[in-house]
Amino acid sequence: MSQEQAKVDVDRQLLVDAQAAGGGAKLGAYVKLSGPGWLQSAITLGGGSLAGALFLGILGGTSMLWLQLMAITMGVVMLSAISYVTLSTGERPFNAINKHINPALGWSWLIATGMANMIWCMPQFSLCYEALDKNLVPGGLPVEAAYHETGELPTSKLAISLAILAAATFVVVLNKRRGVGAKIFDLFLKALVGMVVICFFGVTAFLTIKGHLDWGEILTGFIPDLKQWTQPSGSIGELMAGLSAQAQEFWQGRAVKEQRAVMIAAAATAVGINMTFLMPYSMLHRGWDKPFRGLARFDLSTGMAIPYVLVTSCVVISAAYAFHGKADEEFLSDDPQIFATSSTFSGAKDMLLERVRPELNGEKFDDATSQMGDADKQALIDEMTALPEAEKRIASSLVKRNAFGLSKALAPLVGEQRANYIFGLGVFGMGFSTIIILMLINGFVFCEALGLPERGGVYVAGCLVAGLCGAIWPMVWDGPAKLWLAILCSSFGMMLLPIAYITFFMMMNSRSLMGDEKPTGMRMLVWNALMLFSVVGAVVAAGAAVYEKASHPKVGPVVIAIGAIFVVAVVVGFLFRGKSARTADA
Repeated sequence: MSQEQAKVDVDRQLLVDAQAAGGGAKLGAYVKLSGPGWLQSAITLGGGSLAGALFLGILGGTSMLWLQLMAITMGVVMLSAISYVTLSTGERPFNAINKHINPALGWSWLIATGMANMIWCMPQFSLCYEALDKNLVPGGLPVEAAYHETGELPTSKLAISLAILAAATFVVVLNKRRGVGAKIFDLFLKALVGMVVICFFGVTAFLTIKGHLDWGEILTGFIPDLKQWTQPSGSIGELMAGLSAQAQEFWQGRAVKEQRAVMIAAAATAVGINMTFLMPYSMLHRGWDKPFRGLARFDLSTGMAIPYVLVTSCVVISAAYAFHGKADEEFLSDDPQIFATSSTFSGAKDMLLERVRPELNGEKFDDATSQMGDADKQALIDEMTALPEAEKRIASSLVKRNAFGLSKALAPLVGEQRANYIFGLGVFGMGFSTIIILMLINGFVFCEALGLPERGGVYVAGCLVAGLCGAIWPMVWDGPAKLWLAILCSSFGMMLLPIAYITFFMMMNSRSLMGDEKPTGMRMLVWNALMLFSVVGAVVAAGAAVYEKASHPKVGPVVIAIGAIFVVAVVVGFLFRGKSARTADA
């Protein structure tokens, strides 16, 4: 018997004994053996979650806190379902889907997971880079200044990303070494997640102590409000109430469009399709089986859901306090010279141009003014300056920002310099831990696609492909609001999520797969009710994302073509499987 198998046998016996004893013994065993849930937490608390929570707070204040709570609840339900199926049957999910459900769904799940890993890695690297530049390196990274001066991508910027990749690769290799190496890996991830929780919790706690937060209003934000899909939330709607009909129409269209994008992204980052792949394979990798089913649910609740809700709620609350419906004094000034010097102006100038000069059909401010004389340009800025204060506050709330300004809330508590470091470490930890897990998942994907065990060159290649795709982020996206890349990637991920949710629903209800382990009676009704709620939520959000992308003149045809190919493949897969089943019965 191998040392790894002996360790699994000891853990299994510990669980069996603890479950028989119940109470504190059971809880103690669960805490000691937890692991995959913390892996999930390390990936869900990344750039996507930070961006989603940040922009939810900016756009809706605390009125949309319910969204991420609902999204993580749906995710825990579906991850619990695939955990139950995997641990009950002992089958590898990819093979089980192909054999018992539909090979088109199995391959779609695998390919979509790989694509999500590679795309989602980019915002994590950009998040780590910006944490170094804004918080952790005194004076900022010199390559950032070089980039702004020349307009060309410096090779040193890629070098920093490759250094982050090298560090992540080392941690990935450490995880492959079972025993002490794997234990260090688990502790490292738990420390990163814990640091993230403490950092963002600290901001909210300090604001509470200073009396800056209305907890009655905050708690109300956990009550679902579906009107937010079509109406501006929080103080944005209140600011619009006193505007002209023309102004209301303009700002409502913009606010609702941005709000929907952020709502979709926030839902997608709670549990992405790659997380649905990680959970079952990380459990099989650890040697877990049927006695570990209760531990899996406990692990998801304590290791993933609780840290996620704490962190994202604290980010939403902090962002709402700092940015929602607010603007700096310079931006609110009636003096055009002061107004143009505002830090908000650079992010708002394009939308303000469209507001005062709709005949320019959405032309960028810099492009439009490059052909103007000084007098005409000044006249344009005068028009923007003359807009009502309410419109300026709305525009400020729609500016794409980064999260690093939130660190200032900690400054009175620990000092400005320490606040920078503490907050920067938390944000860096979010990005770095997610890079590690995305690389791990991609290693599983490559091996599963080729039917190989999770070791050797193929596994390493899969890990490195995801890491390298993320490390080249400066060549794909290097805008001023790098966090918005996470919103774009998350919209893509939301379109893929129903593939996993629908597949898991079918797996739980498959007699050929589950056999005697298939839940029956009231247990089956409860499982189906919870899973249907999650499936419907994912399909609605994905449908909205697909509709938005399908209407785009450039991206639309590609989205429609891929969707059509997928539908045909699924239909053919069901027909093929039905024919195979009839042949086997004969």
